[in-house]
Amino acid sequence: MGHARVYTEWNSREEIPMRLHDFCFGSLQIDETVYEHDVVIDRGNIRKRDKKPSKKFRSQFAHTPLSLQENIPWKCRRLVVGTGAYGSLPVMEEVKQEAKERGIELFVLPTAQAIEILNKQVDDTNAILHVTC
Repeated sequence: MGHARVYTEWNSREEIPMRLHDFCFGSLQIDETVYEHDVVIDRGNIRKRDKKPSKKFRSQFAHTPLSLQENIPWKCRRLVVGTGAYGSLPVMEEVKQEAKERGIELFVLPTAQAIEILNKQVDDTNAILHVTC
């Protein structure tokens, strides 16, 4: 008779949460990597924010906003949007409404404060972080 083996899938976000630190205007460090562009954290994966689909709304806000046209990481219970060093990234009302309809807790706050939340609450949390203004 063989012995049954039980395998547990290792979830890096639960075992070793990523650490966000050294945020300053124009850059952000996550673990050992420095990012000099806006980032999206989607279930532990980090990618560059593609704001191109939102550029058509720029004239309405004097800044390219976060819009539903972007690939927003909705598969979560909590979405944290870091609006930059001075809180200048506009988040369109349609994004806020979509989060509400999906039952997602949405945090919209300056990036330094967003990082504080992310360093405390990583379970089922995704993020969009603006690194400049």
